[in-house]
Amino acid sequence: MTKDWFDFQEKIAEHFRSLGVQAETNKTIKGVRTEHDLDVYVTSKYLCTNIKWVIEAKFWKTKIPKEKVLALRTIVDDIGADRGFLISEEGFQSGAIEVAKNTNIELLTFEKFIEITSDTLHKTILDSFRVRIRLISLRYYGHSKKIRIKYGLREDLLEYPIKFSGNLLFKLLFEVINEAEKGNFPIKFEKYMEEYKGYESVANFNELIHWLNLNLNWLDEKILHSEIMMQKNQEFSPNCGEVNLEFLSLLELSTTSD
Repeated sequence: MTKDWFDFQEKIAEHFRSLGVQAETNKTIKGVRTEHDLDVYVTSKYLCTNIKWVIEAKFWKTKIPKEKVLALRTIVDDIGADRGFLISEEGFQSGAIEVAKNTNIELLTFEKFIEITSDTLHKTILDSFRVRIRLISLRYYGHSKKIRIKYGLREDLLEYPIKFSGNLLFKLLFEVINEAEKGNFPIKFEKYMEEYKGYESVANFNELIHWLNLNLNWLDEKILHSEIMMQKNQEFSPNCGEVNLEFLSLLELSTTSD
């Protein structure tokens, strides 16, 4: 292995590590039929979302032929990976481009690879947060409005200023995720309530993840304390209905714009 090739692999791996996923170079993986030596192997399990990607780093001075695409397709199929990437600064032969069409193999320059994988992983993480919010909202709305008011999970309709409202916090969480998905950083937060956690804005994706975790943990804790009191008072009688985390809630739909 030449130093340039080694550095190219490590540069790709470091990109993934900076996004919070595991990336290994020169990794040997046993497939169904045989073992495969991979340039970069990326895996992650984030809130029920699994990622398994194979990256071939071709630091060549010529365009990549179709045989390399076919070889990568074989590897991806044999180890059960989600996607395969061939990275080349010199480009690809027309045959390589043709055989990669309508497959889970992508042929990219390094710059385009960085852009696409960043967007893909960010979307995967944000989608996982959406599922987490839906889970918490099922607990929250499983309690009647009367019970939520009584145990401090929301204010009565006419009470103002609003100290805390789970409904408003859910709305803010979904709005912020929508803005992040569009790449609209920095994101400033509307103060709907007197109580809040974290900064008044986030400048980038990493700050956003911290803010989301902080607020979801806070909301989870508030619901838990309220539910403990409900049980002590024998008023714990949630009704969550049918659980389906694939569908957007009405509140989520109301924060989605074209």
